Amino acid sequence: MAVTTPAPAALQAALTAGQERLRELLPRLTEEAVRAPSALPGWSRGHVLTHLEGVGLALARQARYALRGRQIEVYDGGRPARDAAIAAGHGRSATVLAQALSAALDEVAASWSAVTADDWARPVRYRDGTLLDAGLAWWREVEIHTTDALLGPSTADWPPAFSGYLVEYLAPRVPAGVRLTFDADDGPYHWTVGEGRELAVKGRLTDLAAWLAGRRPARALAGDPLPTLTDWP
Repeated sequence: MAVTTPAPAALQAALTAGQERLRELLPRLTEEAVRAPSALPGWSRGHVLTHLEGVGLALARQARYALRGRQIEVYDGGRPARDAAIAAGHGRSATVLAQALSAALDEVAASWSAVTADDWARPVRYRDGTLLDAGLAWWREVEIHTTDALLGPSTADWPPAFSGYLVEYLAPRVPAGVRLTFDADDGPYHWTVGEGRELAVKGRLTDLAAWLAGRRPARALAGDPLPTLTDWP
């Protein structure tokens, strides 16, 4: 299954919209709210929001350096440093956490808005890919983790363009030996992936995307039993 990526202008607009949806949630943060559980096992909202702060800045600097013709690691110190930053930052007060995330979103917005249509093919260190790969990664991070924070938006609110892209991007999670047909009952969306035992999965587009992303669909999917998905690509 080929992944349909948005045009550069559409991706920039989608990033801006996702960043603003996240920013609009920050005034709701209270001490009780940031300590409450998120949708991710073992993580509070503070963990999720601290991760969004860190990954947003990490991918934004991929853009900054790429525009200078340079490449840099996603995180200084790699995954251990990323995990340490989340462990150290999730316990901050609601006020400090909101201020830090707001400042990070300012930097993120400035970095991605500087990318022109001619820049998306520039090489980056992220997965030894291009700036487009890094931009799509941030799109996934901001949309998915904003819903993980359980501050209002849910997977049912994912835009159709994002949900369709996510289904195609995550199709490799379908296990070997299964020929899986996805049918969205709320639009002209139909995909078939894999070879083997045939299984049809039906539901709303957002619910198909949520299941493939390892999140609980807002409405149950038709197609029993659903296979166990493999790792993320």
